[in-house]
Amino acid sequence: MTFEKIQAIIVDQLDKEVEEVQLTTNFREDLDADSLDLFQIINDIEDEFDIKIESDEGINTVEDLVKYVDAQLA
Repeated sequence: MTFEKIQAIIVDQLDKEVEEVQLTTNFREDLDADSLDLFQIINDIEDEFDIKIESDEGINTVEDLVKYVDAQLA
């Protein structure tokens, strides 16, 4: 469920196809996301899940982000 919500946010923010956003997808290499894109994605995820993401440090792939959010929700 977390992945699907995050995937939808990324698809919406970066104007990508759902198939392009998988767990192994790298934000910078595969989606050409820059710092501003990542900032906006993180803001949307914070609003959606009512959590605070302190830094995008160590968040390189969609899976990294899903694991981070799941850890915050646990």
